Amino acid sequence: MARATCALCGQQAESEDVPLTWMTSIEDGRKLVYCDRCARENVRSIEGKLDSVYW
Repeated sequence: MARATCALCGQQAESEDVPLTWMTSIEDGRKLVYCDRCARENVRSIEGKLDSVYW
């Protein structure tokens, strides 16, 4: 399994596990992950799509 990669900036997580500060969303049936920085900066555009576990 590949390391988690931010859907916006391409930053990769240190391991295969998605860091707790990152957020996930399901869009068009695909699971996307956002690093903590991108999630904070783009929260309005991705709000409502994020997995509530990470809020």
